[in-house]
Amino acid sequence: MLSSSLVVRIPPSVLAMTDDQFFEFCRFNRDLQIERDRYEEISIMPPAGSETGNREAGILGQLWVWSEQDGTGMIFSSSAGFKLSTWADRSPDAAWITIERWNTLTPEQQQKFAPICPDFVVELRSPSDNLKPLQEKMEEYAQEPGFRLGLLIDRKQRTVYIYRPEQAVECLENPETVSADPVLPNFVLKLSKVW
Repeated sequence: MLSSSLVVRIPPSVLAMTDDQFFEFCRFNRDLQIERDRYEEISIMPPAGSETGNREAGILGQLWVWSEQDGTGMIFSSSAGFKLSTWADRSPDAAWITIERWNTLTPEQQQKFAPICPDFVVELRSPSDNLKPLQEKMEEYAQEPGFRLGLLIDRKQRTVYIYRPEQAVECLENPETVSADPVLPNFVLKLSKVW
């Protein structure tokens, strides 16, 4: 199966982008989701298909409703980028960060790719995505300071992989719901409209 992303390798001798240059590169190509891994390989992903975009919006909607009621954090869509401690720039499909951690950043840091790993991330596998790169990305999050919980939702196999720091990955087959408690107290993601 083909991957839905294109990896572009830019040798440092040709173009070594600073963080500001990479941010501008992404801004000028705002119709694409662009990530950079710790090895400075750039992955360019086209916009999600309509069906996947709808499922992603459903996840964000549930997370937004919970976050508004809880009031202890902020949610982010896939258009938000985060600079990880490995120097990778990542854009999870959905993310949540406590207000306390978010407020440790300067206003300038908050305006660009924030140098922080979200407390909670969700990645949704689209039909054309290969599973292995998504698993590797989730493992990368799980090693980051501040990360507490991640969900990799594989619609194709109707499986949810749950990532926690320093724990084995938990795999749920065809669950109706997934609880994010205690990281997100009382948040339960309903998967009926995600599948």
